This record gives sequence, structure tokens and C-alpha cells, in this order.
Amino acid sequence: MHSELWIEEKFEDFYGMRFKVEKVLFSGKSPFQTVDVVETKGHGRMLLNDGLIMVTERDEFVYHDMISHVPLFVHPDPKRVLIIGGGDGGTAREVLRHSSVESVVMVEIDKMVVDACVEFIPQTSKDLNHAKLELIIGDGLEYMRGDHKPFDVIIVDSTDPIGPAQPLFGPEFYQDINRLLTANGIVVSQGESPFMHPEVQESMLKLLGEIFPVVRSYNFSNLTYPGGLWSFSFCSKSLHPLQDFKAERVKTSGLEFDYYNEEVHRASFALPSFMQKRLAPYFKNGVRS
Repeated sequence: MHSELWIEEKFEDFYGMRFKVEKVLFSGKSPFQTVDVVETKGHGRMLLNDGLIMVTERDEFVYHDMISHVPLFVHPDPKRVLIIGGGDGGTAREVLRHSSVESVVMVEIDKMVVDACVEFIPQTSKDLNHAKLELIIGDGLEYMRGDHKPFDVIIVDSTDPIGPAQPLFGPEFYQDINRLLTANGIVVSQGESPFMHPEVQESMLKLLGEIFPVVRSYNFSNLTYPGGLWSFSFCSKSLHPLQDFKAERVKTSGLEFDYYNEEVHRASFALPSFMQKRLAPYFKNGVRS
């Protein structure tokens, strides 16, 4: 009798998600983590790092739309964009759709993730050889310590604050980001789950508030991250994610999206009450003239 193969991601000792696997496409161990790509029955191809789900073909558009288009439509003229992490390529794919963007630098620490996605998940990785993209396999922390031309938008597309991504949640890293942002620069970061990581969200926003004049959280929901409801943090030197958002730019951009639109942009910053009570004390709206 043929036994069914299921993959399970467990969160701490009380929660788990299971997915039926049709086929294992890739399994390897890099110097940083284990990397797996599997074909699932309901979610298409799935990337896992150390057994944690990073991307599935079925719902990757939600995450990649929201981490990319929110800051790019707030910034009035984003030309230079830096992506830290994002080895599956989905964030770079969305950033490169913006006609104003002239160059994208992407710094991913794990070559195995990039290679596995290029071979097995072209849906997200298809633009990793784009002429406007410079892909650097290296440590994002070290890159940020260097001397580079400032960026208009920096996107921290990292995993959870464990393993190789842990230093990306520290104050030195965000001080370097602040230094490498233009005068009206924006940084957006993967902001964890309000249900699963409330303490991480609070400590991150507290840290960010000590560095940036504008600090907010916004939400998205998808099928494959524990708890379903997840957040990004939005920080900038001057631009406010709602007050400086021009919805007309979305309409006139000529771009079509599977998740993002101007209403979703605004609504994502309307947080449920339990988040407001916890996180609002850490929000900063900058100084408005």
C-alpha cells in the first residue's frame, strides 16, 4: 500500500499546518540551513527553509505584492531599491515592474535558495537575471556596513529572527539602513505575526521608533504562514504611508495586481483593535508641516 507523504510545519508546541506532498523536487543543506522544494497537491510548488514554509506558488503573490508595492507607491519617484534577502526572487520580480526603478540591488546570503528557486520555482525567480538587477550572494549585514550610494527604498525580505536572519532584527542593522536611505527614503521589513510573535512585534517597533521619524505596521493574510494574519513594518525619514500615498498613481501606473490595489493599501494600515492597543504606542507619524 502506497503511503501518503505530508509535510508539517509546527509552531512551538501547540500549532501545526499540514500539506500533502506529491513529489520532493529538491533537498539540500547549505552552510546556513536546510533547503527543500516540494510539489504539493493544493498549493503548487513550495519552498521550505529549515522546515519553515517560505513560499508557495498558490499564495506567494500576496506577500510579494504587499512588501513591494506599498513602499513603491508611497515614494514619489523610487529609482534605487535594495532588497535584503528575498532569495526566491518574488520581491525583485514585483519591484522591477515599476517603470521609475532604474536599479535594484539584491543581497541574499544563501546561494542554494536562489539556485533551487531558479530551477524549480520560475514563477518567483523569473526576473533574477534582469538587466536592472544586481544579485549579490553575500551577508546583508556586511553589505549594509559598507559605503554605497543611497537607496530610495530598502526592503528587508527576511525569514523569522532565528538562524541566519537573526542579526537583521538588531539596532545596528537598522542604523545602517537609516544611513543608506535618501532624505525621503523608506524601509519595509517582514514584521512577523500579531498572533504568534506579539513580543517580537513590540520590540521591533520600539527599536525602529528610536531610529526613524515615521513608524507604522500594516497587515496581510495568506494561506501558509502560521496564524494566517501577518504584518510588515513601514519606516521612513519623512514619508507617511497614508498621508503621502497618492491612489491615482496606482490607477495610472498601468500595472495589474493579483492582491494589491489602492483600497487594500489603505485598508492594510487599519489594524484590528487588539493590535492597535498593543502597538499604537510605538507608532510615529513624523512631523507634518
